[in-house]
Amino acid sequence: MIQVIRILFVCLGNICRSPMAEAIFRDMVRKENLSGKIEVDSGGLGDWHIGNPPHRGTREVLNRQNISYEGMVARKVTEKDWNDFDYIIAMDDQNIEGLKRIRNQSNNEAVIAKLMDYVEDPKEDEVPDPYFTGNFDYTYQLVSEGCFQLLKQIKKEHLHS
Repeated sequence: MIQVIRILFVCLGNICRSPMAEAIFRDMVRKENLSGKIEVDSGGLGDWHIGNPPHRGTREVLNRQNISYEGMVARKVTEKDWNDFDYIIAMDDQNIEGLKRIRNQSNNEAVIAKLMDYVEDPKEDEVPDPYFTGNFDYTYQLVSEGCFQLLKQIKKEHLHS
């Protein structure tokens, strides 16, 4: 029996980028029949939006792509997440710095990386925050490519036949 791989996507408020990544990645996992092997969640570093659904712009782009975000609400990342997740994937350097400030030192097992680290020759090193840029379609393009490459890497490392 294979261990379930758990991935947490992180951004600032958990209403734009990280729930978009969670929904996209979950959709990819479902389409590849890996739902029993990979679990996905998202969280934010701030507490401003706790309990809120994804941002309207995120919902609109996901609706156009026919990707479900049902049941998703913003939550704050906690120290416990380091024990619960194998991968903690941030959207930008600021998120990485925020994660380092709350990191649980007792578990150094979780892989901490930026989503764009998984993309060879990425257009951007970070996923720009559409809450500020307003460009949810560009964010979707970057996040989709990052999620595709991350899933490819996880399959190679953990799910090889």
